[in-house]
Amino acid sequence: MIQKSEFKQKVFPFLCIIFGNIIYALSIKLFVLPSGIALGGTTGIALIIEYFLHIPISAFVLVFNLAMLCLGYFVLGKAFAVTTILSSICYPLFLEICNRIFGDYALTDDVLLCTVLGGIGIGIALGLVIRSGASTGGMDIPPLILNKFFHIPVSTTLYAMDFIVVVFLAMFKSMDAILYGIIFTFIYTFFLDKTLVMGKSRTEIKIVTRRANEITDAILTQIDRGVTLLHAETGYKHYETEVVMSIVSNREIAKVERLAHSIDPKCFVIISRVTEVRGRGFSSARKYKKRPEDMQ
Repeated sequence: MIQKSEFKQKVFPFLCIIFGNIIYALSIKLFVLPSGIALGGTTGIALIIEYFLHIPISAFVLVFNLAMLCLGYFVLGKAFAVTTILSSICYPLFLEICNRIFGDYALTDDVLLCTVLGGIGIGIALGLVIRSGASTGGMDIPPLILNKFFHIPVSTTLYAMDFIVVVFLAMFKSMDAILYGIIFTFIYTFFLDKTLVMGKSRTEIKIVTRRANEITDAILTQIDRGVTLLHAETGYKHYETEVVMSIVSNREIAKVERLAHSIDPKCFVIISRVTEVRGRGFSSARKYKKRPEDMQ
């Protein structure tokens, strides 16, 4: 029987990769292809190849992704290939299934709606795949290779390649399609970023106080969160003071703040949003150890 921790670490990421690719294929089939939006990446290249050579999009994507996967295996290593192979196969497979199920059916003829809904769907889909530790393959791989050897930022290479693809698409697509493609890129990038940090954002709270030990004990016992003590000095009169720093969930902010002010009404509280936290109590299980004073 699969334990909860094992399911979360091994099975759940694969389910997210599969589900993400289903959303990706549906978004391409139902919104992007019917609207004729100009796309970059592997799909954009596939549209160019289909126009000139009449090769089906799903077939080209499968061959291209497998070629890039082999390149990634030899250049970036086995671990990279293992995390990418499932996604590289799932997307063209699900795209072909969608083609057979929906045929020429279009959910809406409104190009703006297709741009917005397609961007949302693809942004969420890519976010799910990347959060699961996989790559979507295809045009994601050359930027990673260039980054490894020449230290060129991945985002810069991706945008440059997308721009080149869109320029070629402009040869047989209208200017409206190109402009909608630009809007589409902004939308899917926005939702990609939101999906990547979804559920991971936390709050950092710093408390400047002379009663640091009491506040520390209160947070440890009543909030059950870790605490770090920072030794500080005031800038005006150069008094020595302590800063209690802790990372808490968003719903615990008010409780920690009330707790600190109940112990030291004059304490100075700083609250900052943190996009991601990794470590015990957040990305890994908590592990309790007895403190020296508890062992006496």
